[in-house]
Amino acid sequence: MKAVGIVVEYNPFHNGHLFQVNQAKKITGAEVVVAIMSGTFLQRGEPAIISKWYRTKMALLSGVDLVIELPYCYSAQKAELFANGAISLLSEIGVDFLNFGSESGDIQEFLQFVTFMNKHQTEFDQFVQANMKLGYSYPRAASAAFTQLHTSSTALSLTEPNNILGFHYVKAIADQKCTIKPTTTLRKAAQYHDEDIREGTIASATSIRKLLTSNQLEESKHVMPEPSYQLLKNYQETYSLFHTWEEYYPLLQYKLLSTPVNELRSIYECEEGLEYRLKEASKKADSFHDWMNLVKTKRYTWTRLQRVSTHIVTNTTKIEMNEALNTKPNYLRLLGMTEKGQAYLNKTRKRRTLPIRKPAKVEGIMTELEERAANVYLSILPSHTRTAEMKKEATRSPIRL
Repeated sequence: MKAVGIVVEYNPFHNGHLFQVNQAKKITGAEVVVAIMSGTFLQRGEPAIISKWYRTKMALLSGVDLVIELPYCYSAQKAELFANGAISLLSEIGVDFLNFGSESGDIQEFLQFVTFMNKHQTEFDQFVQANMKLGYSYPRAASAAFTQLHTSSTALSLTEPNNILGFHYVKAIADQKCTIKPTTTLRKAAQYHDEDIREGTIASATSIRKLLTSNQLEESKHVMPEPSYQLLKNYQETYSLFHTWEEYYPLLQYKLLSTPVNELRSIYECEEGLEYRLKEASKKADSFHDWMNLVKTKRYTWTRLQRVSTHIVTNTTKIEMNEALNTKPNYLRLLGMTEKGQAYLNKTRKRRTLPIRKPAKVEGIMTELEERAANVYLSILPSHTRTAEMKKEATRSPIRL
């Protein structure tokens, strides 16, 4: 029973994701699709538009067989740490293949570039440091360093977000000496950052979220599977909201105004005096968007600032995050499975070293950070549902289809 792993956010699950699930099986010949999915806060520092349970159900109804949660200490991170965490979990589960969407579509480009980079890591680091001294953000400094090192016209383009993630997935497989075979699927039509839905049935998650937050759910119906549309509709009817940073801004503003700068300085990713800038802007901005426009600079990207904001509202310190990143996971959180997924788990049980557990039955820094992130995520729900959702979060059983 061959399995292919995919690393996902499904924010929300749309036709592009459905295409990748089908292509992953077609390219690899795998019978089982295992998804490692971010839970509450995502790689770009955003809250997931709807809960992980609704997103899990979307996935299971559209061809995914197992959904495992990517812990918070990996999910709201730069690409390298995000990829390392996801690959370590896929390796533990025992998948045979990895498939990821990319703008390249050629796995050989990734394999060749990882080999090249492993031989030139020291030079790359020196280029990055030099570029950052010029005022570049880390992503821009890294992208420029790649170009400075490897100028061949056939080189992998690392200016594209999915190519960047793909590079780090393949590098993580090599660094961790995994037996996973990487494959890639060429992304169809819409680009990651596209904000508008064009003609056709493929749209970016960004453009879909723009419709959802503009109360235009119906306009997105043709670019996602029917189960996704119905679950989004149900979530909005049940909770009267979608999760965006605007909903969390009052909490972020309160934290910034009430927390001394020396405590803000201890928050993960809050560096170089950034705490003063964040705090000052919170006194002037009435919305998250306005606040971001006040604090954003060439050096501090929108994504970096969203991740810092996430760590501020979850009160995640540098010490805590470093402890979590230096601690191996001690359990797997299973969010959902199909009958085929359960059969795969049963068949591979003896190969796994980590138990499948609910967080309530596990202790440690990873679980502590996970609980905090979940409670913050749920804190904006209507009062009649909020407490109940918090109570069952750590004890909830996986979805079975």
